[in-house]
Amino acid sequence: MVVSEETLWDRMRRPLAERLIVTPLLSPDQLRGGSVDVRLGQDFILMKRSAKGPIDPLEMAQDPEDYQERVRVPIGDKMILHPNQLVLGATFEFLQVPRDLMAYVIGRSSWGRLGLIVATAIMVSPGYRGSLTLELANLGDTPVYLYPGTRVAQLVFHTLTESGAAYPAQGGKYTGPVGPEFSKLSLDRDWAIIRSFAEGDHPAAP
Repeated sequence: MVVSEETLWDRMRRPLAERLIVTPLLSPDQLRGGSVDVRLGQDFILMKRSAKGPIDPLEMAQDPEDYQERVRVPIGDKMILHPNQLVLGATFEFLQVPRDLMAYVIGRSSWGRLGLIVATAIMVSPGYRGSLTLELANLGDTPVYLYPGTRVAQLVFHTLTESGAAYPAQGGKYTGPVGPEFSKLSLDRDWAIIRSFAEGDHPAAP
């Protein structure tokens, strides 16, 4: 069930263990119609055109600086996003989601009509704490300026069908950041299995 505007305000006033935190809210109308608008933060990760060649997810943990460049754009300034370019941004707001709620991230259609797609990992898990990394892609034919502090997406909250007490707090790879985070695909457990196949150590390997 989608959480209403009235319920969202109520959840923001509850004791800390049950409280929904979205801070700072620079304007009260960021929360309206059952959703919370989130703003673009000041920190970005740009993808490098590395001389080492294609991105190898297996090696990213060893040499992350070969694939990324971090930049900060102050509020009041702007950054250009070229066609077919992907950058990682983050929400200006810090979130704490109670264990009986979850959220979906939806890009604002006003930006989408300019070619900007907020292609983020769409679900915010129960118990999540931190800023949200936003994957920003320009699918249009014209460069677009990004302005930190502007509203780029909204969060739509849902209640869980089970008791919040039965749902443990999340401690995944991306929990707790205060800025954009690069891919941690290299930390997936699948790579150990893939390595064993490549080295001929897996029982099912030919």
